[in-house]
Amino acid sequence: MIYDVVAAARAEPAQDELIEHLRALIRIPSVSGDEIGAARHVADVLATEGIAAEVLEPEPRRGSVVARLHGDGSGGGPLLLMSHLDVVPAPAERWTHDPFGGEVVDGYVWGRGAIDMKHTVAMELQLMLLLARHARAASRDPAGDPVPGLRRDVIFAATADEEIGGDAGMGWIVDHRPELVRADAALNEDGGFTVEAFGRRLYPIQAGEKGYAWYRIDVTGTWSHGSMPGEWNAAVRAARIVARLADPGPIRLTPAVERAIDTLRPLLRADRDAADGSDPATFPTLWQEPYERFWSALLRDTISPNILHAGVAQNVIPGAAGIELDCRILPGTTRESMLAELRRRIGEDIWPFATVEEARWADGIEQPLDGSIWPAMTDALRAADPEAVVLPFLAPWSTDAKHTARLGIPTYGFAPLRLGPGDGFLELAHADDERVPIDGLKWGFGVLADAVARFCG
Repeated sequence: MIYDVVAAARAEPAQDELIEHLRALIRIPSVSGDEIGAARHVADVLATEGIAAEVLEPEPRRGSVVARLHGDGSGGGPLLLMSHLDVVPAPAERWTHDPFGGEVVDGYVWGRGAIDMKHTVAMELQLMLLLARHARAASRDPAGDPVPGLRRDVIFAATADEEIGGDAGMGWIVDHRPELVRADAALNEDGGFTVEAFGRRLYPIQAGEKGYAWYRIDVTGTWSHGSMPGEWNAAVRAARIVARLADPGPIRLTPAVERAIDTLRPLLRADRDAADGSDPATFPTLWQEPYERFWSALLRDTISPNILHAGVAQNVIPGAAGIELDCRILPGTTRESMLAELRRRIGEDIWPFATVEEARWADGIEQPLDGSIWPAMTDALRAADPEAVVLPFLAPWSTDAKHTARLGIPTYGFAPLRLGPGDGFLELAHADDERVPIDGLKWGFGVLADAVARFCG
């Protein structure tokens, strides 16, 4: 019976509604810090189908919205459909179309958030509406009655603040209202989209993400006259530290990355260097940019010195310098091991002149690749595209999965999109002229509905 909802998701009326929901969301400029308008809009849309939604505003203008549809409980705990309402800024002068116009041009919906990630908000919102209509067609009240055929609750959570850490969004909910989102599994952003490579259509599913460790290194030297340079120049010491930190560092394969490489190895073209993929160090070189950088980042802990400070005058040798690091860490890396790696790279000759202070830390996370919701996602993709090559991956960036992990919720990136060769996900997220292909979004909505039905039906 729940598969009636999947059929509806693949039908033109619901898909046209989906596009209009996305366009309406893009027209609300919910740049991080001002998401309340988008949260209230989503709550109002849910109310049109009798779905009770709670808008949360822990800080002024920081809005999130949570709603729940009930199953009969026979299939286990809830499924959490999570997304974020905030977007990064979009300077209009660099765009071909109004970044907050939601325009439809050349088969795409254009606008900030089209890829990251209001298309997911719209898909999950539209699925909630279809489930509520399914309940009402059976004379059930979606505000409290079980949806026919639904064996688990389905929770919808569209939150604030993800782009800048999530502390005022999903993080706040986990800390203060965990009962709203506690679930057996969660579907999140960044996965299930098409990557054309090695003559096949690949569908990576995010099975985890790297953590982050931000540090400041204060480097000391001796303040002195610029006419008498020497090793005591703090800027010189800082420069040597930066050069040493640029070393890529050792490779460590996590289970998700190892399985991804094993899955792709048979597909690699014979005319490429090291095409059998037997050496993980050369594996990233088999990809075009930006995927070469992407895969390289997944093989190791990365250290990026992004801000340097030194000096007060051109004729004064600085006695102090500062370096600010953005480190992205694999699951399993600890504070102790990361600090030891920084010391190893900096070197014992300069270490006595360097003080390392941790500014922020979040552990990397990785989810099981079997059981739970994994088969529902992979089977739904293969049903929609029999030639699909499905593989896990880690995200080198952070999402709100950092917060749901604190509740022990297995969280996977699965927001399906059928993308063509010119629609690279990595190239469009946070970019000027961000857009999403309409046909690919409609296809993805059917896949999402199928996966939810397989897990919850």
